[in-house]
Amino acid sequence: MSGPFSNVTDTIFDEKQVLTENYQPEKILERDEEIEEYRFALQDVLFGRDPENIMLYGKAGLGKTAVTKYMMTALKDEVTTRDSADELTVHELNCNGKTLFMVVRTLVNDLLPDHASPFPKRGLGTGDAFEELYKRLDRVGGTHLMVFDEIDHLDDANTLLYEIPRAKSNGHITQSKIGVIGISNNYTFRRSLSPKVKDTLMETEISFSPYDAPELQTILSTRAARAFVEGACDESAINLAAAIAARDMGNARQAIDLLRTGAEAALKAGDDCVQEQHIKEARDIVKRGQLTTRIRDQTQHAQYILESVARLEAAGRTPARTRDIQHRYQTVANSWGTDPLTTLKSVQDHLSDLHMLGFLRRSEQNKGESGGRYFEYQSELDPELILDVRERIEHGDTLDNR
Repeated sequence: MSGPFSNVTDTIFDEKQVLTENYQPEKILERDEEIEEYRFALQDVLFGRDPENIMLYGKAGLGKTAVTKYMMTALKDEVTTRDSADELTVHELNCNGKTLFMVVRTLVNDLLPDHASPFPKRGLGTGDAFEELYKRLDRVGGTHLMVFDEIDHLDDANTLLYEIPRAKSNGHITQSKIGVIGISNNYTFRRSLSPKVKDTLMETEISFSPYDAPELQTILSTRAARAFVEGACDESAINLAAAIAARDMGNARQAIDLLRTGAEAALKAGDDCVQEQHIKEARDIVKRGQLTTRIRDQTQHAQYILESVARLEAAGRTPARTRDIQHRYQTVANSWGTDPLTTLKSVQDHLSDLHMLGFLRRSEQNKGESGGRYFEYQSELDPELILDVRERIEHGDTLDNR
């Protein structure tokens, strides 16, 4: 007796995983300049010297994390061939949704021997966690590179980026060396750091620019050669996916999503080759998924403020002044069981960032001596779509929009 899956055949895909976000390519394409900057910044590790601190900037999907994983793997391999290099340990953490205590606790647990009990989640403070971290670093010894992905989402990045780089000069560690690698989607993140942190870091900055269409074509062609069976993807589909992504944000992740989703559209239609029309079908699907990711990538309070503007827009009350948005934001934050930020300046900063990222449209008003000058904001995106995405985020919906 046949079942619902008995007639399923794989007529298009060979290695579909190469079109997923989790796939780590063996060779990084179209990022030679960034890799060279990275290589130069990391070379001291090979000679047993203190590593430089590094900050990577660029929007999501531009290869920051993939290049970092590639460089860490290559560096660890090279260290084993160098007599002058110390033993290297790489710690990789994503800071999105984490508190400072959670990050430091994770670092401590990474350094504990297998038989040891983990550092407690409760009962001790962040200062205790830092003290234990320094103790464990010296017990392990060697060189430690701490990679903090999405560091701009950490609740207290200032403290982390002050404490760890200064651990040796402050006498907290004597038997180990530390380098910090921060990855941020926010180009203005450094401006939010205190002057003493900036002086402490003295970091190398590596900026990742958007891909152009030919670069995306190269990336997609290489992936397609492995992802599809022979003859299952037309070159025109690759070119269209690259062109759409290049015109939008220059985002490799978006281009790859377009190609994969187009292939799935072809499968549903019973076609055995991905063509331009399948990529066009995929465009609307991916656009919604891309917005979900972009909103999810924002900090919790930035999401609340974006939701507040969307609710005002849906009610026909935009463009709105900052104080009106602040009042709605307080209601939104409380509705999700979170204490709102208390200062108008905090709300202004988030509105400015959301404007810079393309979520909001901002206009300056000048009412003269009687009314003064001020900004008004409205959504650049469909407010109903924002509200739908926010609802699903808050209820833990992990399903994509495909």
